[in-house]
Amino acid sequence: MRKILFGVIITLIVLFTFKYCGDKKEEQIILKENSALIQEQLKNVSKLVVTEGHFSEVFSYENSKRMFGDLIEVEKKALVVVNADVTIAYDLSKIEYNIDEATKTLQILTIPKEEIKINPDFEYYDIQADYLNPFEAKDYNEIKKTVRHQLMKKIEASDLKSNAQNRLLSELSKFYILTNSLGWTLEYNQTPIESLEVFNNLKL
Repeated sequence: MRKILFGVIITLIVLFTFKYCGDKKEEQIILKENSALIQEQLKNVSKLVVTEGHFSEVFSYENSKRMFGDLIEVEKKALVVVNADVTIAYDLSKIEYNIDEATKTLQILTIPKEEIKINPDFEYYDIQADYLNPFEAKDYNEIKKTVRHQLMKKIEASDLKSNAQNRLLSELSKFYILTNSLGWTLEYNQTPIESLEVFNNLKL
């Protein structure tokens, strides 16, 4: 009787061990599959998110200098019309992240800064210059430098950057939707993202 009872106990232990190991293996497979799915989603989202804008400006350029011991003042001036196409882009392939399978956490470490590109088209009107003070390459370079500075100020004051950031968050929200559906946690700046509303209000 003791031998039979002992045999039953040994059989139950072996069965329990196999079942336990099988469950662990299945859980590991699911974790691996989830991890692979998250990595695949990261690759799919790793693209350039672009917002475009257009600005038109009219600038008046003036330059004067005194010659012959301040006896003569010579001037040059021009009217400059600028039409500029502006793009603000985020290269999502530069996102740094970490996948922690042990805690089922996707950690977004860094999000790349926006890349602002300005493509201006210059048209010069009413160019007036003296023989002693002609238009030179440095004048055109100074005009381009000033125009770029003024356009950057207009971009900062416009809603172009906020629109670009909204598009970025819309793209990145796919990470939250995926991790949430898999029972994982999404973190940014070591802070868990607990809802889509919190995600959409992130300060980047």
